[in-house]
Amino acid sequence: MADALAALKERLATVMDLNYAAAVLGWDQRTYMPPGGAVGRANQLGTLRKLIHEHFTAPEIGHLLDELAPLAADGQNDSNDAALVRRTRRDYDQARKLPAEFVAEWARARAISNQVWEEARRTSDFALFQPHLEKQFDFAKRQAEYLGYQDHPYDALLDQYEPGMKTAQIKTLFAELKAGTLPLLKAIVNSGVQVDDSLLHQPYDEAKQEQFGVEVTRAFGYDWQRGRQDRTVHPFCTHFGRDDVRITTRFYPDFLSAALFGTMHEAGHAMYEQGVDPELSRTLLSRGASLGVHESQSRMWENLVGRSRPFWQANFGRLQALFPQQLGNADVEMFYRAVNKVQPSLIRVESDELTYNLHIMLRFELEAAILEGNVQVADLAEEWHSRMDDMLGVTPPNDAQGVLQDMHWSGGSVGYFPTYTLGNVLSVQLWERALAAHPTIPEEIGRNEYGTLLQWLRDNVHRYGRKYEPNELIERVTGESLNVQPYMNYLRTKFGDIYGVAV
Repeated sequence: MADALAALKERLATVMDLNYAAAVLGWDQRTYMPPGGAVGRANQLGTLRKLIHEHFTAPEIGHLLDELAPLAADGQNDSNDAALVRRTRRDYDQARKLPAEFVAEWARARAISNQVWEEARRTSDFALFQPHLEKQFDFAKRQAEYLGYQDHPYDALLDQYEPGMKTAQIKTLFAELKAGTLPLLKAIVNSGVQVDDSLLHQPYDEAKQEQFGVEVTRAFGYDWQRGRQDRTVHPFCTHFGRDDVRITTRFYPDFLSAALFGTMHEAGHAMYEQGVDPELSRTLLSRGASLGVHESQSRMWENLVGRSRPFWQANFGRLQALFPQQLGNADVEMFYRAVNKVQPSLIRVESDELTYNLHIMLRFELEAAILEGNVQVADLAEEWHSRMDDMLGVTPPNDAQGVLQDMHWSGGSVGYFPTYTLGNVLSVQLWERALAAHPTIPEEIGRNEYGTLLQWLRDNVHRYGRKYEPNELIERVTGESLNVQPYMNYLRTKFGDIYGVAV
């Protein structure tokens, strides 16, 4: 069995190396590649994705997994090797359902689609992007059929990002969140309390914005010797192994929050990847447990840390020193309230914590409706405008601030959006467990010290990578399954304090 295990790891190492090579090309496309390189890059990625698929679905890997089945079947075996066999078997069985040419064709289409989306977003031209988006949803439908499902085609797609999660569970979760969020939002609107965030909307030098972001994320624990930050149209984090984890952001010359909190968010993702056990390197366990667990990390550092009073008590003076003209007459409480202002807005990544999940619900409903045939891609821009008005009471003035604002659909990531809300919910459950273990964490944040929190996350979440299924990991760490109530209690407490309301 030892020989079979060694052979499996050797083959998986090749697969992972090819995956990382494809990821480098994808990162380059979104950061530095000239627009004219799109077709060539599409062909390169198509070839690589086909090679990856063929290497991973080779019969030899199936034979090795069969030989190693007793290791995976031993329910008492909690070793990394047993987990590797279990997770590889699951991924292998799913991948074998997808034809290699389908995988290559979709990779080529995604590369072209992403490039067209960038231009469509820049010019606010949905018609330019529409035929490419239609292809992406067609690929998603075909993938769902290849993979198979029992209740809803969305199940098959959601499972790619959040293993074991079902569409029905997402609907129940969203219903709970909406029932808790809307009364709180109404109470805030009716409170008459006005939070002034005009100090965020001033000229802010890009270089100084970047300098502050680097200082903050270095203090958090993001290792800049194993990472870097670049500019892109839509921020993301990518990794080519635990020792090369890169983040991206975008800067606005007249709005401080976008780059500031975007950098914190992506650093949260990156620190997760940098914290995976080195023993898992070049295996299928060497990344986060799921996208929902991943988002719990990014949203924790962005919101529970980065938008907290203790954080700004420690950091506002430094930001004020960088921008004395803009912030010289402000105080830390004024700034804290400004970055936590509740106001329904157009852009998801810049929305406040309370209304953020409404943006996710809108995208989920549209994705499900398209898969069900109840909405056509051609009508998506109009549907977006209408549903934004119904959900949030705002109407996009153009498609760039509406249906074209996110990059996910251009890359075929249908089924991805609910993981953001799963991450929000889980972030508070994890936060509460960390505080139970180390009650001094808020005080330490107030001193610009984050080592205790990061080490707790390293010990309880990061080091395991994909060793455990997300539900198993959540229960191991928190002692319960995913639970909306701690998150809603956090929102009620935080915004009840800012706006003087109780719901």
